[in-house]
Amino acid sequence: MRYFRSARLSAILLAIAAVLGLVLANSPLGPGLADLLGTYLAVPGTPLELNVSHWISDGLLAVFFFIIAIELRHELTSGRLNTPSKALRPAIAALGGVVVPALVYLAIAGPAGLGQGWPIPTATDIAFALGVLALLGKGLPPTLRVFLLALAVIDDVVAILIIAIGFSDDVQPLLLVAAGVVVIVFGLVSRLRLPNIVQIPLLVVLAAVAWAFTYLGGVHATIAGVALGLVLSLRVAESWRHAIEPISNAVILPVFAFSAAAVTIPALSPTELSPAFWGIAIALPVGKIVGVTIAGWIAMRFPGDSRLGLPELVAVGALAGIGFTVSLLMNGLAFAGEPGIADQGVLAVLIGSAASIALAAAVIPIVRRRVAGAAESEKIDA
Repeated sequence: MRYFRSARLSAILLAIAAVLGLVLANSPLGPGLADLLGTYLAVPGTPLELNVSHWISDGLLAVFFFIIAIELRHELTSGRLNTPSKALRPAIAALGGVVVPALVYLAIAGPAGLGQGWPIPTATDIAFALGVLALLGKGLPPTLRVFLLALAVIDDVVAILIIAIGFSDDVQPLLLVAAGVVVIVFGLVSRLRLPNIVQIPLLVVLAAVAWAFTYLGGVHATIAGVALGLVLSLRVAESWRHAIEPISNAVILPVFAFSAAAVTIPALSPTELSPAFWGIAIALPVGKIVGVTIAGWIAMRFPGDSRLGLPELVAVGALAGIGFTVSLLMNGLAFAGEPGIADQGVLAVLIGSAASIALAAAVIPIVRRRVAGAAESEKIDA
């Protein structure tokens, strides 16, 4: 299982799953795959009835957000964001990486009445971005990875808030209160010194109930994963993250990438593609690089850790443009009622993320040579 903790392997599996989903969807097997993903499955005795695609995006992905929440709390309490000075620089860069892509998207797609897709290019896929850095970033300063991780964690916080506030539908307050009560009970039970054979099944049942109440309450169910991860006791949290992370990397994220990328490529010329397509495809690589680089350059004027030069900031901006998993989720939510636009959005996310990877691959060797040159100069001066 330790192999599936590797950031490199996680990125490779995600890419393979997405390509496989896209290829199969556009093969003779495509109609059968679409029928499978559209098949509704109900939980007997409950009002829960979702198709396979939604069980993946609303159910399995909640586990991924559960892990993100555990990592977020660790960073805020004892990690890289545990003081305002540590969080200031990546927070400013993350803000630029959210605002500029959103503005680029709105400038392109807003006039066409497709402004609801603005959150799509604001996301960063933390697993994929760190995986690409692990593949390409040998010899880079550790501060670059620390800065990217901090930025991506803050970016995920923004994504969580956008999902919670912007994509709630037919909110049922009483069910959400019930979900909140179950989350609190979950946190309390995790702090009890019960035998694992009792505590683990009880926590799993409570988590499932909290998820169900959140879904039925009209808020995207991945928010339940976030809430549960934040209240889980520190004693239990790390062991759970250690146990679940390989499953998330090897199964949950690839399955979601496969499902989300399983769209039919529209038989359209470039001029017929929706403005939403161009907004996403351009805002992810260009908006992220411009936003993160400019905001990061400003942030470096403030006191704090992780001082980076301009080439390093460009590299971080390129890596932050790998929206992938979270952008695909945002796309499905933003264009839930417009399947044709949503399919184009999926392709745009894949193209924009691939362009960001290509840009990172071009910039990182420059940064590596710069770092090596600086190290050589230090040796000569010594």
